[in-house]
Amino acid sequence: MGKAVEITDANFEEIINTDQPVLVDFWAEWCGPCKMIGPVVEELAGDYAGKAVIAKLNVDENPVVSAKFGIRSIPTLLVLKKGEIVDKQVGVVPKSVLAQKIDAQL
Repeated sequence: MGKAVEITDANFEEIINTDQPVLVDFWAEWCGPCKMIGPVVEELAGDYAGKAVIAKLNVDENPVVSAKFGIRSIPTLLVLKKGEIVDKQVGVVPKSVLAQKIDAQL
């Protein structure tokens, strides 16, 4: 069972430096909708183990990366390919929607 990778300001560049698509869930402890989508992100980590990087970034603890991508509302989920944003989802959506976004980049 895969687990979402914790991204921080310190390890961000290292984690996104991959040929695999990277889904980043920007979240915070106090955000209700974030808690709803959290388990979905963890499931995707299992589903895409070895095929894509599924990661979470706490916006309160990592302001540099959050500011770099202009994150204003959470949850925001970005799909990155070679460090560039290729898809974006703001708010809670079904797992299938996120899976389609990842599949499109595989």
